[in-house]
Amino acid sequence: MNTPARRATLPKPHRFVFAFWMLALLWSCAGSSSAATDDALRVMHVPDIKTGLRWNVILADFDTNLPMTGGSVVLPRVEKPHGENNHVEAHVSGKNGQRDALTMKWSDAWYASLRFDASKPVDLRPFLADGAVEFDLDAVDMAKAGLTFVVGCGNGCERKLPYVVPSRALQGKGWQHLVIPMRCFAHDGDDFSAITRAFTLDSSGTGEAAIADLRFVRHAQGNVACPDYRTQSVTPAPLEQVWSMDWWMPRHEEKLAKIRELAAAHQPIDLVFIGDSITHNWEKDGQAVWASHFAKYNALDLGFGGDHTENVLWRLQHGEIDGFKPRVAVVMIGTNNTGDRGEDPRTTAAGVRRILDEIRQRQPDARILLLAVFPRDEQPASPLRQLNDRLNVLISGFADGQHVFFLDIGQSLTNADGSLSRQVMPDLLHPNDNGYAIWATQMEPTLLRLLAQP
Repeated sequence: MNTPARRATLPKPHRFVFAFWMLALLWSCAGSSSAATDDALRVMHVPDIKTGLRWNVILADFDTNLPMTGGSVVLPRVEKPHGENNHVEAHVSGKNGQRDALTMKWSDAWYASLRFDASKPVDLRPFLADGAVEFDLDAVDMAKAGLTFVVGCGNGCERKLPYVVPSRALQGKGWQHLVIPMRCFAHDGDDFSAITRAFTLDSSGTGEAAIADLRFVRHAQGNVACPDYRTQSVTPAPLEQVWSMDWWMPRHEEKLAKIRELAAAHQPIDLVFIGDSITHNWEKDGQAVWASHFAKYNALDLGFGGDHTENVLWRLQHGEIDGFKPRVAVVMIGTNNTGDRGEDPRTTAAGVRRILDEIRQRQPDARILLLAVFPRDEQPASPLRQLNDRLNVLISGFADGQHVFFLDIGQSLTNADGSLSRQVMPDLLHPNDNGYAIWATQMEPTLLRLLAQP
């Protein structure tokens, strides 16, 4: 689950003016002095004297962010960094020997980003119909990294295009020209009329990348593919995030091996849990509760951190509920669809529906206990909490009382006023051991009833 970096206090405004006129001097060799033309909005460029538009370059990690006030910037160490040896820096560099590029280097980073903010709102709507965001990219070191491209889509709205696997394939190939259609970032209802946070280059892990000649263009033939956001939640796919590449597929293979091992020993798996990191963590913070409540059923934990509905679908279609006959499957999924990419709850609900259908097809005798997605964020008015609330209303209608049963234990995890306590979810998303005990206790009556049915 990708969490945006907390904002640090920035220097006074006059330092920005100095900084970006300085960057303008460094990049002045890139072309015309106008930041915008009829067909293009140049981002990595000199300020537009006519309109006063400047581009602020911000370097960020999980803990802090700083503007680029000269030729380089290094993020300071904090007392308890996310990443023991976390280091993120950026500097002016060059393509073809010119000082017309920016390079970001990072190591042991939970999150690293190079962001381009407009000094005043810009209208990106002219670039939506047939336009693109295009730039030159040098994927210098991607062996333990990978890139995500982000475009702002309105107040508090950002759209992401993961590019982890393709960016790894570009390592060592030098400068590549990428043209990404704006449709990759535009969803129905997004408002591109007044954008300040225009473009962000995101990553994590350890790596190095350089970017040059960044611009939005009105007419372009794209050379980067992207999923259709309307069908992404129902299109099976493995999880391909920087932090998941080393363990996600091995965990899938380990679960298949466990299923074969239990089958060979003639040990039935009566109970299976399917979900994302909240379910995955039964093997961590919830381990003791699992042992006391579910181990006697040879329960199988099929939770994978970071999973969206399409990732669960891929796993189900690749053997994770084959070769045994569970009596009950407990399903909770969707908070990464809404939280990671701000997905419309209706689209997420379609993914949940597709998962239920897949389970019913492969395990027609199993009863499915569909759980409401747990509350997240401290306050009930949080936009992500409200997305999940809307999702829960939709998926509650999937229960038929015969094969699929719905249970919402959200109120037992929150305070009387609806706020979420760090005594239950320290990061306001994942339960601790106390939270898992509440989950098991609240679910037990329904679960025992379903397990007891013939």
